[in-house]
Amino acid sequence: MSNSVITPNKLKFHMFRDERFIDLNLYQFGWERTDPCHAYGPHIRNHYLFHYVISGKGKLFANEEVYDIGPRQGFLIVPGQITTYRADEQEPWEYTWLEFDGLRAHESIQAAGISGAKPVYTAAGREAGQRLQDEMLYIVNHGDADPIHLIGHGFLFLEQLAACSATRRYFGERRLRDFYMREALSFIDQNYQNDISIEDIAAVCGLNRSYFGKIFRDTVGESPQEYLLHYRMARAAQLLKETKQPIGEIAPQVGYANQLHFSRAFKNVHGVSPREYRLTHMMPEERPDRE
Repeated sequence: MSNSVITPNKLKFHMFRDERFIDLNLYQFGWERTDPCHAYGPHIRNHYLFHYVISGKGKLFANEEVYDIGPRQGFLIVPGQITTYRADEQEPWEYTWLEFDGLRAHESIQAAGISGAKPVYTAAGREAGQRLQDEMLYIVNHGDADPIHLIGHGFLFLEQLAACSATRRYFGERRLRDFYMREALSFIDQNYQNDISIEDIAAVCGLNRSYFGKIFRDTVGESPQEYLLHYRMARAAQLLKETKQPIGEIAPQVGYANQLHFSRAFKNVHGVSPREYRLTHMMPEERPDRE
């Protein structure tokens, strides 16, 4: 399920056309021995794109910076990032590349210690670089293999990407999930008063919504929607107890432009309307009838 372009001693290029895979999917991959000053860009990618340099050198233009990249190094381009890369005039690149995405992609990239802001990859040593290079070239050289076979080697690529990195970060599964949860809970705390969606929260963590929802429930014990609702209603209850602000002013402070929608949500959580809650929970010094 791939389209291939092969030019002996110059270029191998495959398009992967199978959308069944969620944890990891490949989109295109290849190998090229570039001409001097060969350049690509400026361009924006929809998925992660990783190049690994076999020989030669060149430059990556990204983040308003210029990165010099040579053998046993690579560079990462992230979705939505504008980049240009150009081979050296005297020693042009020979490199291999994979474009990929999926639920496991962000996790492995983080473990490798690279990102859109830190795009340069350096192998931990000659042998480590060779293992990563061999895995990438295996995929390139078997572009017409069964899709499941290629996806299996895609996972091996992700494993080698992290294991062979000189900047590898060691996350246990629990630690990695805790990292995502800290990012998500911090975002909710800072933005609960705004019109945010679960997709927005998942995007902050760099995760697919369905995978984010699963690990959120596994870690916190409720869905992201339930947590956001309860968080907002807890803040609303605090304002009802501690201030004399009208209910119509409290609603937008906890993310509800419509007071009626706010009142319904509040009653669903607390069992009483905001007005009834205030009457029974307002702090004594805030009661309107105190003497």
